[in-house]
Amino acid sequence: MGVNWKAFVDQISHYQSFVLVSHIRPDCDALGSELGMAEVLKAIGKDVRIVNAHRTPPALSFLDPAGNIDVLGDDVEAEDVKADCIMILDTSAWAQLGDMGDVIRAARCDKMVLDHHVGEDALGATMYKDYQAEATGQLVVQAADALNVPITRAMAVPVFAAIATDTGWFRFPSVTPETYRVIARLMEAGVVPSEVYGDLYERDTIGRLKLRGLILSRTTAELDGTLVYTHVEKEDFATCGAEANDTEDAINLTLAVRGTQAAVIFVGQLRGGFKLSFRSRCGLDCNEIASQFGGGGHKAAAGAFLEGTLDEVKDRVLPVVREALQHALA
Repeated sequence: MGVNWKAFVDQISHYQSFVLVSHIRPDCDALGSELGMAEVLKAIGKDVRIVNAHRTPPALSFLDPAGNIDVLGDDVEAEDVKADCIMILDTSAWAQLGDMGDVIRAARCDKMVLDHHVGEDALGATMYKDYQAEATGQLVVQAADALNVPITRAMAVPVFAAIATDTGWFRFPSVTPETYRVIARLMEAGVVPSEVYGDLYERDTIGRLKLRGLILSRTTAELDGTLVYTHVEKEDFATCGAEANDTEDAINLTLAVRGTQAAVIFVGQLRGGFKLSFRSRCGLDCNEIASQFGGGGHKAAAGAFLEGTLDEVKDRVLPVVREALQHALA
Protein backbone atom coordinates (compact mmCIF):
# COMPACT_ATOMS: atom_id res chain seq x y z
CA MET A 1 0.00 0.00 0.00
CA GLY A 2 1.29 3.44 -0.91
CA VAL A 3 1.40 6.62 1.14
CA ASN A 4 -1.84 8.45 1.89
CA TRP A 5 -0.65 11.74 0.46
CA LYS A 6 -3.85 13.58 1.29
CA ALA A 7 -3.29 12.83 4.98
CA PHE A 8 0.40 13.71 4.62
CA VAL A 9 -0.37 17.12 3.12
CA ASP A 10 -3.00 17.80 5.76
CA GLN A 11 -0.59 17.00 8.59
CA ILE A 12 2.17 19.14 7.08
CA SER A 13 -0.22 22.10 7.00
CA HIS A 14 -0.49 22.10 10.80
CA TYR A 15 3.19 22.92 11.42
CA GLN A 16 5.52 25.81 10.70
CA SER A 17 8.85 24.39 11.85
CA PHE A 18 10.40 20.99 11.15
CA VAL A 19 13.46 19.04 12.22
CA LEU A 20 14.44 16.35 9.72
CA VAL A 21 16.25 13.25 11.00
CA SER A 22 17.59 10.06 9.44
CA HIS A 23 19.57 6.99 10.45
CA ILE A 24 23.09 6.57 11.79
CA ARG A 25 25.87 5.94 9.27
CA PRO A 26 23.86 7.99 6.77
CA ASP A 27 23.93 6.86 3.15
CA CYS A 28 22.77 8.61 0.00
CA ASP A 29 19.11 7.75 0.49
CA ALA A 30 19.16 9.11 4.04
CA LEU A 31 21.01 12.31 3.17
CA GLY A 32 19.38 12.81 -0.20
CA SER A 33 15.91 12.38 1.26
CA GLU A 34 16.62 14.86 4.05
CA LEU A 35 18.07 17.47 1.73
CA GLY A 36 15.35 16.98 -0.86
CA MET A 37 12.56 17.16 1.70
CA ALA A 38 14.12 20.28 3.21
CA GLU A 39 13.86 21.97 -0.19
CA VAL A 40 10.24 20.86 -0.54
CA LEU A 41 9.27 22.24 2.86
CA LYS A 42 11.15 25.50 2.37
CA ALA A 43 9.32 25.97 -0.93
CA ILE A 44 6.01 26.13 0.93
CA GLY A 45 7.34 28.56 3.53
CA LYS A 46 8.30 26.17 6.33
CA ASP A 47 11.28 26.54 8.67
CA VAL A 48 13.54 23.50 8.38
CA ARG A 49 16.59 22.14 10.18
CA ILE A 50 18.36 18.83 9.53
CA VAL A 51 20.00 17.13 12.52
CA ASN A 52 21.68 13.72 12.41
CA ALA A 53 23.37 11.59 15.04
CA HIS A 54 26.35 10.93 12.76
CA ARG A 55 28.33 13.33 10.61
CA THR A 56 27.98 13.15 6.83
CA PRO A 57 30.69 10.85 5.41
CA PRO A 58 33.37 12.86 3.56
CA ALA A 59 32.66 10.92 0.36
CA LEU A 60 29.06 12.17 0.40
CA SER A 61 29.77 15.78 1.36
CA PHE A 62 29.12 16.84 -2.24
CA LEU A 63 25.41 16.34 -1.52
CA ASP A 64 25.50 19.13 1.08
CA PRO A 65 28.01 21.72 -0.17
CA ALA A 66 26.45 24.45 2.00
CA GLY A 67 26.82 22.36 5.16
CA ASN A 68 23.11 22.46 6.00
CA ILE A 69 23.15 19.18 7.93
CA ASP A 70 23.90 19.61 11.64
CA VAL A 71 25.36 16.91 13.87
CA LEU A 72 23.98 16.29 17.33
CA GLY A 73 26.55 17.14 20.00
CA ASP A 74 28.82 18.98 17.57
CA ASP A 75 26.65 21.60 15.90
CA VAL A 76 23.60 21.48 18.15
CA GLU A 77 22.82 20.21 21.65
CA ALA A 78 19.87 17.95 22.38
CA GLU A 79 17.95 20.62 24.30
CA ASP A 80 18.14 22.95 21.29
CA VAL A 81 16.52 20.51 18.87
CA LYS A 82 13.07 22.05 18.83
CA ALA A 83 10.30 22.22 16.23
CA ASP A 84 6.58 21.82 15.73
CA CYS A 85 7.26 18.45 14.11
CA ILE A 86 10.12 15.97 13.79
CA MET A 87 10.14 14.13 10.47
CA ILE A 88 12.11 10.88 10.36
CA LEU A 89 13.24 9.77 6.91
CA ASP A 90 14.51 6.42 5.59
CA THR A 91 14.17 4.49 8.85
CA SER A 92 11.47 3.33 11.23
CA ALA A 93 13.71 1.75 13.86
CA TRP A 94 14.94 3.10 17.18
CA ALA A 95 18.27 1.28 16.80
CA GLN A 96 18.94 3.18 13.58
CA LEU A 97 18.45 6.61 15.15
CA GLY A 98 21.40 6.52 17.55
CA ASP A 99 21.51 9.41 20.01
CA MET A 100 18.77 11.18 18.07
CA GLY A 101 16.46 8.49 19.38
CA ASP A 102 16.68 9.97 22.89
CA VAL A 103 15.95 13.42 21.48
CA ILE A 104 12.89 12.12 19.66
CA ARG A 105 11.60 10.27 22.72
CA ALA A 106 11.92 13.41 24.85
CA ALA A 107 10.48 15.81 22.28
CA ARG A 108 6.99 17.07 23.07
CA CYS A 109 6.06 17.63 19.47
CA ASP A 110 4.40 15.57 16.77
CA LYS A 111 6.45 13.11 14.75
CA MET A 112 6.13 11.82 11.21
CA VAL A 113 7.94 9.02 9.37
CA LEU A 114 8.51 8.86 5.61
CA ASP A 115 10.15 5.55 4.75
CA HIS A 116 10.24 2.56 2.42
CA HIS A 117 11.58 -0.11 4.78
CA VAL A 118 9.37 -3.01 5.84
CA GLY A 119 10.10 -3.29 9.56
CA GLU A 120 9.11 -0.65 12.05
CA ASP A 121 9.17 0.16 15.75
CA ALA A 122 6.61 2.09 17.77
CA LEU A 123 8.19 5.52 17.31
CA GLY A 124 5.14 7.43 18.46
CA ALA A 125 4.93 8.88 14.95
CA THR A 126 2.43 8.96 12.13
CA MET A 127 3.74 6.48 9.56
CA TYR A 128 3.82 7.32 5.86
CA LYS A 129 5.38 4.26 4.25
CA ASP A 130 5.52 2.55 0.89
CA TYR A 131 7.30 -0.81 0.94
CA GLN A 132 7.28 -0.95 -2.86
CA ALA A 133 9.18 2.31 -3.29
CA GLU A 134 12.75 1.70 -4.44
CA ALA A 135 14.07 4.52 -2.24
CA THR A 136 12.80 7.08 0.23
CA GLY A 137 14.04 9.61 -2.31
CA GLN A 138 11.24 8.43 -4.60
CA LEU A 139 8.75 9.30 -1.85
CA VAL A 140 10.24 12.78 -1.55
CA VAL A 141 9.38 13.37 -5.21
CA GLN A 142 5.85 12.15 -4.55
CA ALA A 143 5.65 14.48 -1.54
CA ALA A 144 6.70 17.40 -3.74
CA ASP A 145 3.96 16.51 -6.21
CA ALA A 146 1.36 16.18 -3.45
CA LEU A 147 2.33 19.62 -2.14
CA ASN A 148 2.41 21.12 -5.67
CA VAL A 149 6.08 22.01 -5.34
CA PRO A 150 8.08 22.19 -8.60
CA ILE A 151 11.28 20.15 -8.67
CA THR A 152 14.37 22.36 -8.57
CA ARG A 153 17.99 21.42 -9.15
CA ALA A 154 18.74 21.83 -5.43
CA MET A 155 16.11 19.20 -4.73
CA ALA A 156 16.84 17.00 -7.73
CA VAL A 157 20.55 16.29 -7.21
CA PRO A 158 20.32 14.74 -3.71
CA VAL A 159 17.12 12.88 -4.60
CA PHE A 160 18.73 11.49 -7.76
CA ALA A 161 21.67 10.23 -5.69
CA ALA A 162 19.22 8.65 -3.24
CA ILE A 163 17.36 6.72 -5.93
CA ALA A 164 20.44 5.83 -7.99
CA THR A 165 22.33 4.32 -5.05
CA ASP A 166 19.39 2.48 -3.48
CA THR A 167 18.75 0.79 -6.82
CA GLY A 168 22.40 -0.13 -7.38
CA TRP A 169 22.51 2.44 -10.16
CA PHE A 170 19.25 1.02 -11.56
CA ARG A 171 20.37 -2.63 -11.50
CA PHE A 172 18.11 -3.97 -8.75
CA PRO A 173 14.71 -5.63 -9.31
CA SER A 174 13.02 -2.76 -7.44
CA VAL A 175 13.44 -0.57 -10.54
CA THR A 176 10.21 0.06 -12.46
CA PRO A 177 9.19 2.17 -15.46
CA GLU A 178 8.10 4.82 -12.94
CA THR A 179 11.67 4.95 -11.65
CA TYR A 180 12.88 6.12 -15.03
CA ARG A 181 10.03 8.58 -15.41
CA VAL A 182 11.06 10.20 -12.14
CA ILE A 183 14.72 10.16 -13.16
CA ALA A 184 13.80 11.94 -16.40
CA ARG A 185 12.10 14.67 -14.39
CA LEU A 186 15.15 15.05 -12.16
CA MET A 187 17.38 15.35 -15.22
CA GLU A 188 15.06 17.97 -16.68
CA ALA A 189 15.51 19.88 -13.40
CA GLY A 190 19.27 19.97 -13.93
CA VAL A 191 20.78 16.67 -12.74
CA VAL A 192 23.72 15.41 -14.80
CA PRO A 193 23.99 11.67 -14.01
CA SER A 194 27.62 11.41 -15.11
CA GLU A 195 28.59 14.13 -12.63
CA VAL A 196 26.77 12.45 -9.75
CA TYR A 197 28.30 9.09 -10.69
CA GLY A 198 31.74 10.68 -10.74
CA ASP A 199 31.22 12.23 -7.31
CA LEU A 200 30.07 8.88 -5.92
CA TYR A 201 32.33 6.32 -7.57
CA GLU A 202 35.32 8.05 -9.14
CA ARG A 203 36.75 9.77 -6.06
CA ASP A 204 38.01 6.69 -4.20
CA THR A 205 40.87 6.97 -1.73
CA ILE A 206 43.77 4.52 -1.68
CA GLY A 207 42.49 3.33 1.70
CA ARG A 208 39.06 2.54 0.29
CA LEU A 209 40.57 0.60 -2.62
CA LYS A 210 42.88 -1.36 -0.29
CA LEU A 211 39.93 -2.24 1.94
CA ARG A 212 37.92 -3.44 -1.03
CA GLY A 213 40.82 -5.58 -2.14
CA LEU A 214 40.88 -7.15 1.32
CA ILE A 215 37.13 -7.76 1.15
CA LEU A 216 37.49 -9.52 -2.20
CA SER A 217 40.46 -11.59 -1.01
CA ARG A 218 38.34 -12.98 1.84
CA THR A 219 35.34 -13.85 -0.29
CA THR A 220 34.07 -17.40 0.23
CA ALA A 221 31.53 -19.27 -1.90
CA GLU A 222 29.28 -22.11 -0.77
CA LEU A 223 26.30 -24.11 -2.00
CA ASP A 224 27.66 -24.44 -5.54
CA GLY A 225 28.50 -20.76 -5.64
CA THR A 226 25.00 -19.53 -4.85
CA LEU A 227 26.04 -18.14 -1.43
CA VAL A 228 28.96 -15.74 -1.16
CA TYR A 229 30.17 -14.06 2.03
CA THR A 230 33.12 -12.03 3.26
CA HIS A 231 34.16 -9.92 6.23
CA VAL A 232 36.02 -6.88 7.53
CA GLU A 233 37.60 -6.76 10.99
CA LYS A 234 37.56 -3.44 12.82
CA GLU A 235 41.38 -3.38 12.77
CA ASP A 236 41.34 -3.48 8.97
CA PHE A 237 40.23 0.13 8.69
CA ALA A 238 43.42 1.43 10.31
CA THR A 239 45.59 -1.08 8.48
CA CYS A 240 44.22 0.03 5.10
CA GLY A 241 43.89 3.70 5.99
CA ALA A 242 40.16 3.48 5.31
CA GLU A 243 37.11 5.12 6.85
CA ALA A 244 34.21 3.28 8.49
CA ASN A 245 31.85 4.23 5.67
CA ASP A 246 34.19 2.78 3.03
CA THR A 247 32.33 -0.52 3.30
CA GLU A 248 29.10 1.05 2.07
CA ASP A 249 27.84 -0.95 -0.94
CA ALA A 250 30.94 -3.19 -0.80
CA ILE A 251 28.61 -6.17 -0.59
CA ASN A 252 27.60 -5.45 -4.18
CA LEU A 253 31.10 -6.50 -5.23
CA THR A 254 30.27 -10.06 -4.24
CA LEU A 255 27.11 -10.05 -6.33
CA ALA A 256 29.33 -9.76 -9.40
CA VAL A 257 30.44 -13.38 -8.89
CA ARG A 258 28.80 -15.62 -11.48
CA GLY A 259 25.99 -17.71 -10.04
CA THR A 260 25.64 -15.73 -6.81
CA GLN A 261 22.07 -15.70 -5.50
CA ALA A 262 22.73 -14.38 -1.99
CA ALA A 263 25.55 -12.49 -0.29
CA VAL A 264 26.49 -11.56 3.27
CA ILE A 265 29.18 -9.23 4.57
CA PHE A 266 30.25 -9.03 8.22
CA VAL A 267 31.72 -5.63 9.09
CA GLY A 268 33.49 -5.17 12.43
CA GLN A 269 32.45 -2.05 14.34
CA LEU A 270 34.82 0.13 16.36
CA ARG A 271 32.53 -0.20 19.38
CA GLY A 272 32.58 -3.99 19.03
CA GLY A 273 30.30 -6.48 17.35
CA PHE A 274 29.50 -6.77 13.66
CA LYS A 275 27.21 -5.01 11.25
CA LEU A 276 25.58 -7.51 8.89
CA SER A 277 24.43 -6.77 5.36
CA PHE A 278 22.38 -9.21 3.30
CA ARG A 279 21.62 -9.16 -0.44
CA SER A 280 19.51 -11.49 -2.57
CA ARG A 281 18.67 -11.81 -6.22
CA CYS A 282 16.35 -14.80 -5.84
CA GLY A 283 13.35 -15.63 -3.64
CA LEU A 284 15.42 -15.36 -0.45
CA ASP A 285 13.82 -12.80 1.89
CA CYS A 286 16.66 -10.74 3.37
CA ASN A 287 14.28 -8.81 5.60
CA GLU A 288 13.04 -12.04 7.16
CA ILE A 289 16.59 -13.17 7.90
CA ALA A 290 17.69 -9.79 9.27
CA SER A 291 14.62 -9.59 11.51
CA GLN A 292 15.78 -12.76 13.28
CA PHE A 293 18.82 -10.78 14.43
CA GLY A 294 17.03 -7.58 15.38
CA GLY A 295 17.46 -5.89 12.00
CA GLY A 296 15.38 -5.35 8.91
CA GLY A 297 15.14 -3.76 5.50
CA HIS A 298 13.72 -5.13 2.26
CA LYS A 299 13.27 -8.51 0.64
CA ALA A 300 16.32 -8.01 -1.58
CA ALA A 301 18.49 -6.03 0.87
CA ALA A 302 18.59 -5.82 4.66
CA GLY A 303 20.91 -5.36 7.60
CA ALA A 304 21.38 -6.09 11.30
CA PHE A 305 23.93 -5.84 14.12
CA LEU A 306 25.20 -8.59 16.43
CA GLU A 307 27.55 -8.60 19.39
CA GLY A 308 30.28 -11.22 19.50
CA THR A 309 33.47 -12.31 17.78
CA LEU A 310 33.57 -12.91 14.04
CA ASP A 311 33.39 -16.68 14.49
CA GLU A 312 30.51 -16.39 16.96
CA VAL A 313 28.54 -14.13 14.65
CA LYS A 314 29.21 -16.29 11.60
CA ASP A 315 28.14 -19.40 13.49
CA ARG A 316 24.81 -17.74 14.29
CA VAL A 317 24.11 -16.20 10.92
CA LEU A 318 25.40 -18.50 8.19
CA PRO A 319 23.32 -21.58 9.12
CA VAL A 320 20.19 -19.43 8.94
CA VAL A 321 21.18 -18.05 5.54
CA ARG A 322 22.12 -21.48 4.18
CA GLU A 323 18.81 -23.01 5.19
CA ALA A 324 16.79 -20.08 3.85
CA LEU A 325 18.68 -20.04 0.55
CA GLN A 326 18.32 -23.77 0.00
CA HIS A 327 14.59 -23.44 0.62
CA ALA A 328 14.33 -20.47 -1.74
CA LEU A 329 16.14 -22.33 -4.53
CA ALA A 330 14.32 -25.64 -4.02
